[in-house]
Amino acid sequence: MTNGTVTTELDDALEKHRVELTGYCYRMLGSSFEAEDAVQDTLVRAWRSYDKFEGRSSLRSWLYRIATNVCLDMLTAGNKRARPMDLTDSTPLAQAALSPRPDNTWLEPMPDNRILPTTADPAEAAVAKESVRLAFMAALQQLPPKQRAVLILREVLAWKASEVAELLGTSVASVNSALQRARATLAERDDRGDGAAVSDPLDEEQQKLLERYVAAFEGYDMTALTALLHEDAVMTMPPFDLWLAGPSDITGFMTTLGASCAGSRLLPVQANGLPAFAHYKPDPEAGGFSPWAVQVLEISDGRITGFHCFLDTKRWFPLFGLPLRLEAETDQVE
Repeated sequence: MTNGTVTTELDDALEKHRVELTGYCYRMLGSSFEAEDAVQDTLVRAWRSYDKFEGRSSLRSWLYRIATNVCLDMLTAGNKRARPMDLTDSTPLAQAALSPRPDNTWLEPMPDNRILPTTADPAEAAVAKESVRLAFMAALQQLPPKQRAVLILREVLAWKASEVAELLGTSVASVNSALQRARATLAERDDRGDGAAVSDPLDEEQQKLLERYVAAFEGYDMTALTALLHEDAVMTMPPFDLWLAGPSDITGFMTTLGASCAGSRLLPVQANGLPAFAHYKPDPEAGGFSPWAVQVLEISDGRITGFHCFLDTKRWFPLFGLPLRLEAETDQVE
């Protein structure tokens, strides 16, 4: 067997783990691009040090150990990714002002196909989706880095306490203690059902809700949209720290500061295990439609509870594999 064949086989073996490792690093870091950088670093380190891998654990476990160390190193700066509602109080519409914060402030969206491995087990798929939803991701970011790693490995990936202890170089008792503290922190934050009732896959009622949402948004029908919003619905627009609460302020914003979005087009995408859309706004100068936001929706009890618009389209649209404009005759992707 030639060196070239060995190299190709190793590359293939490492590459098989890219999606699940990206999901793990994304949960750890809260950033789409940092997660992909961390995985690339992990695979490069593994490739370079493979001759030292003695097979005492599986290749997968070894890769997770490297990825954990990479993420813990990246988290030493102490930055916690967040949503606007984690940082400020809601703003009444009359006082709404668009004040941006740096990119590294925000919890970022991620396409499902980059972080959710294909699995034949519906229960496993459901847990994976729930663990990348925005509310859960935001809660994870409040945990100290090692507690975060323990919770993800134990609760999301279903590792045994002994396996996590070996990975982190600590004791089972320490792992169990960290898990208890992490659970307690998450329980304190679990006072909102943000997207928790989304089924996997979406049930018929939820599909109809999304169809009504698309019709209301593209028609810019605020009466129809109000009927779809939960009374406690929130709207966020990173990189701006403004967030709005309640249908009246949300629709009021859309008809004032957001009035240029009338006549927009929405294309369905999959992000964070939640319903999502690429939002294209009419382009009065060039014609057609230009990218404006990736919208991620949280729904519960037949209503939209969260309406999150990620506006940095130069970053998000290429990540999601989306075109950077739609021609005027393009209406919907079938």
